[in-house]
Amino acid sequence: MKFEKITQLLEDKNLDAIVVLSPYNRRYLSLFTGSSGALVITKEQRYLITDFRYTAQATEQAADFEVVKQPGGLLDCVADLIKELHAETVGFEGDLITYQQYAKLKETMELVDIGGAIERIRMIKESYEIHLIQQAADIADLTYEHILKFVKPGMTEMEVNNELEMFMRKNGASSSSFDTIVASGHRGALPHGVASGKVIQQGEMVTLDYGAIYQGYISDITRTFAVGDPGEDMKKIYDIVLKAQVTALETIKPGMTGAEADAIARRIIEDEGYGAHFGHSLGHGIGLEVHEGPGLSAASHIELEPNMCVTLEPGIYVDGLGGVRIEDDVLVTESGLKRFTHSTKDLIIL
Repeated sequence: MKFEKITQLLEDKNLDAIVVLSPYNRRYLSLFTGSSGALVITKEQRYLITDFRYTAQATEQAADFEVVKQPGGLLDCVADLIKELHAETVGFEGDLITYQQYAKLKETMELVDIGGAIERIRMIKESYEIHLIQQAADIADLTYEHILKFVKPGMTEMEVNNELEMFMRKNGASSSSFDTIVASGHRGALPHGVASGKVIQQGEMVTLDYGAIYQGYISDITRTFAVGDPGEDMKKIYDIVLKAQVTALETIKPGMTGAEADAIARRIIEDEGYGAHFGHSLGHGIGLEVHEGPGLSAASHIELEPNMCVTLEPGIYVDGLGGVRIEDDVLVTESGLKRFTHSTKDLIIL
C-alpha cells in the first residue's frame, strides 16, 4: 500500500525519482534500521544506498529494495545513481535536509520539494505497525502496574524514573520513547517536568509520562496518582481532566478535524474554569516518532481517518499547587476510537 502511494506521489508531482534521507522515512519505506543510508525510488525501481557496515543487514531487512554499496560519500553515490537512471526531476524532503545537502544534490539534478508528503503517508498505519504499537503500549501498561507497587513517600523522582525505565527494558523495550516525566507535588504544574532529585512527599500527586520503544514503534502514556490524600482541590482537578479525556475518547470519530477533536476536551475544562491552565493540544500522532501527524490541536485541519494512531492527553496545571494529565494511545477505527493503553484511570491513592 505505501509503495502505491509513493508511485502516486511521483505521478502527481511529475517526478522521475525521489531521494529519502530522513532516518524515520527511510526506515518506514525500507524497514532498514541502520544509521546511515539513502533511498532512491522511481516508478519502477527502489534502491537503498548504504556503506559496507550495513550492506548485509540492508540486504536482509530491505527485501523490497536493491542494495547499493556506496564507494564514497553518500550524496556522491546518490548523485551517481540519479545520473545512471537518467532521472532529471527529483523530489526531496525539503523540511528535513540541511542546506549543505540541498546544495550538493542541486549540483546534478532539478529538485522539487516534497516535504511532509511521506509523513502524510505514514499517518495511516499498516497492520504490522498497529501490532507493534500495541506491543509498546502493553509494556507501558505493565510498567504502570509495577510502579504503583514501587513508589513510596521519601523516594526521589529520579528513583522512580530509574525503576520505571529499567522495568520497561526488562520487559521488551529497547529504550524509552522520550525523557521520562516524573513530576510530584508543585512540580506537577510543569507539563514537561522531567524527573528531578525532588523527594516525593505524603499527600502529593505524582504525574508519570513515559513510553516504550518496541521494534522501532513507540507508546506514550500519562497517569497521575496520589501518595496519600492530595486534598479536595487536586481531587476536583483530577475528576475534570478524567471527564475531559473519557468524553474525548467516547466522542471522537473519523471525519473530525484535529481542531474539532481538541475542542471536545477543551470545552469541558474551560466550562469548569480551568481553560487557562490547559495550554497544550489534546494530542498528536504516534508511530516511529513520539510526535508525528496528525495533530489534535486548535490549529489542525487534518481529518481523522481509520488506522491513524494518536494520543488523547488533556491536562490542568496550576502553578504552586500541582497538575494532572491523563493520556491514552488510541487507534482511529471506522466508528470511533480503540484504546491501545488500558491502565486504570481511577484516582489511585497509595
